[in-house]
Parts: sequence; C-alpha cells; structure tokens
Amino acid sequence: MASFLSKLFGFSGGSKVEIAASSAKTETYGDCLIRATPKKEGAQFRLAGSIEKNVGGVIRVRTFIRADLFSSEEDVIDATLRKARQIIDQHGPALFADDVVSRQV
Repeated sequence: MASFLSKLFGFSGGSKVEIAASSAKTETYGDCLIRATPKKEGAQFRLAGSIEKNVGGVIRVRTFIRADLFSSEEDVIDATLRKARQIIDQHGPALFADDVVSRQV
C-alpha cells in the first residue's frame, strides 16, 4: 500500500532516476531560458519544463507540467518548448512580477 501511495504522489525513487535520465534541452526565448524536462511514464513522456529569468540578480523559475503524453522524447521536447513560448507570450511581464523565486504556472 505504501508503495502505491508513494508512486501516486511521486515519491518513488524510480521517478527521480527517470527524470535524470531524460535529456533536457534548453532554449533562450526573449530574456528567458526555457528547459524542457519531460518525465518518463512507462513507454511515454509527459510534457514538463521550466522557464527561468534573472530578475535583479535572482534567478526566478516557473515550472509547468501538462497532461499531454507523447510516445517520442523528441516530440515532447518540441511541444514543451512551444508551450513555454506560449506561456511567456500570454503572461508577459506578469510571469515574473511577483517576489516568488519558484512556483508552478
């Protein structure tokens, strides 16, 4: 039962290994750094990434995970970069306007 709950809430040791094994790709968009960090789930990959920006000497990070699953790691990386650009365009300066160093979007 504990193993099931650990996997359900993402506390299994296996998920950390899978994330680290995934090849992260970065891209600069405007004054932000986008990191595609897809999460392997069985034979598929979940869209996940982060957007970073240096604000007054402090690196602020906005992470995102979406429900989209892909069978190809290359496809999920392309979709993640596209989604991050969309998030940046939609939120504009408000994305990093708060004083929070790291949060989900």
